[in-house]
Amino acid sequence: MKKINLKNILKKTFKSKKNNKKNKVKIAKKKKVKKTSKRIKIKNKNLKVKKLIKKNEEKASKEKKSSDKSSEKQENIRITRGTDQKIEIKKIKTQPSEKKIYKAKDYVVYPKHGVGQITEFKKINIGGIDVESYILKFEKDKANGMVPVNKQSNLRPLATINQLNKCISILKSKPKIKRSMWSRRAQEYEAKISSGKIYDLAEVVRDLNKGDDLMVDQSYSERQLFEKAYERILTEFQIILGASLEDTQKKLDKALKRNLEKQSLKPTTEKIQLASSEVLTETIK
Repeated sequence: MKKINLKNILKKTFKSKKNNKKNKVKIAKKKKVKKTSKRIKIKNKNLKVKKLIKKNEEKASKEKKSSDKSSEKQENIRITRGTDQKIEIKKIKTQPSEKKIYKAKDYVVYPKHGVGQITEFKKINIGGIDVESYILKFEKDKANGMVPVNKQSNLRPLATINQLNKCISILKSKPKIKRSMWSRRAQEYEAKISSGKIYDLAEVVRDLNKGDDLMVDQSYSERQLFEKAYERILTEFQIILGASLEDTQKKLDKALKRNLEKQSLKPTTEKIQLASSEVLTETIK
């Protein structure tokens, strides 16, 4: 028979009890941790849900505001739903007008087309709205144009004699040509021409003028821009001075130093013709 040690048995029993207590404490701690983590997760979920609800509410309020604004803007338009959707527009009879600055038969500069003459005033019905407008006649283009009285600020009166003298001094001055690419310069020249300002037109003519230099190559686009600006200045000069087209062209060519050879050849040819006529009379005698 084996001997039984009471000490060993007691030790084992006490150890098992201690271990059981420790395990119970650990399990209780774990349970507490799990419960707290679950509570934190639930709180986080609740916060996320609240944030989403707030965002949705803000979006809904913004949409309501935008819809209210659009409804205020679309008070004049009513859509009747049926087989075919038709838009009913409330017609505005008249448009607010301004005082007329220009009179009939006045010459006016329209930036995009040049010099035109006001032939008459008319009330034109556009989309059920009566619009007071100037009717312009462009003789060179052989076209008519319409400018509302509300937009008469786009028109410009003809230049004065002092402005003409300043233009001639610009034409006589040296050209200012930049070293940038031609495409950029062409855009700048086009903007100056479409502005309708007489000084800008004079600058374009001066910079693109090649005179009687046959050796200088000039591209098609350069020639086109030059001719466009030259014709606009010429028409304005002719109307202001009240001279013929040839005389105004001579003045411009003198300032630009163009066609000087032709002008110098004319008096010499006249002298030769006179001398030949004198010789013929002498031989007849």
